[in-house]
Amino acid sequence: MKSNKQKGIKAVNQDFRKYDQVNKEQTYQLVENPAVEEFDDDYEIKTCDMRQFFEGGEDGKRQFAQELGEALEGIGFAVLTGHGVDPDLYVQAQKKVVDLFEKTIREERMPYKAERSGSVNQGYFPIKETTVIHPDLVEGWVFCRRAFNLDKVPNFNEKAYWPRPGFEPFFRQIVQEHEKLILPIMQSILRYLIDDPHLYDQKLTATNFGFRLNYYPAISEQDDSTGAGRMLGHEDVDLFTLLPAQEVEGLQVLNRENGKWIRLNPPQGSIILNTGDYMQRITNDRLPSTTHRVSKPAKKALSQKPRITIPMAIYVWEDEILEVLPGLGAPKYEAVSAVKFHTNITSKYYGDDYAVEVK
Repeated sequence: MKSNKQKGIKAVNQDFRKYDQVNKEQTYQLVENPAVEEFDDDYEIKTCDMRQFFEGGEDGKRQFAQELGEALEGIGFAVLTGHGVDPDLYVQAQKKVVDLFEKTIREERMPYKAERSGSVNQGYFPIKETTVIHPDLVEGWVFCRRAFNLDKVPNFNEKAYWPRPGFEPFFRQIVQEHEKLILPIMQSILRYLIDDPHLYDQKLTATNFGFRLNYYPAISEQDDSTGAGRMLGHEDVDLFTLLPAQEVEGLQVLNRENGKWIRLNPPQGSIILNTGDYMQRITNDRLPSTTHRVSKPAKKALSQKPRITIPMAIYVWEDEILEVLPGLGAPKYEAVSAVKFHTNITSKYYGDDYAVEVK
């Protein structure tokens, strides 16, 4: 396993092409390699103000949909402002994530080690064990809808998902705030592409998600010398991901047009939005699943500061069917169950036996 991960440090994405469920012609290094890569300092990822949607009436909704759709079609990423989430929640979240990873011991975390439930690998990922193909320098913890008492179930068992009390009610606040953005974003995407902005309203009401807490510890000299990155280059599997802007730099986005990487570090309080494989599939390749990775900070001093992120990946439930939206031309992809689609892709990260085959 270790030797496979070391190979991953030198690998390119096309080495794992057999797992892809949508067209991905781009070739890139999984880990930053300055000897063979260039950066695009001119491309500016578009900022879209959600106040247009919330406060601008029908004209505002149309304008926001146009701006968002163009950004996502162009590169699969946008920066959202005016979303209405209190930025102080994100400041508090940084401290809570540090508490989760620094004030619990490994023995407390290991009983929650990740395993598949439905489509999604949920639970705790020890450092260097996020995938089987690369020793990512990050600890992570994925909580799906089942881990939050969103529906106020009387016998909800917090201990089944969380190692200590207090974390679930706090992070539930952020999840609930992000849930308010799911339909506005999807309606805007559909308004841009087709005539029915409400086509996914039912599917995305109380839908599943993966809320991930990422703790990137200070980088040791030994880990730095291996050449490993903080998180390998990848495309998200989901419809879209909501990522509050991070404090410590490192996020890089691939510009498929020229093969160069863009360093993305937007203002605190904003939300980074990117589309994933589900979205590329249902939009018949109109909206791409865009490549990104987390590299070591360009500013060496920041390598000694923990990096905290709290992305929320938006899925449909595993029994839903993914099919190309109407009006987007002859379908390039057959209809497929979400669980088959999702697990066949992510078996790249978790091993071939992770894939679920559904007739």
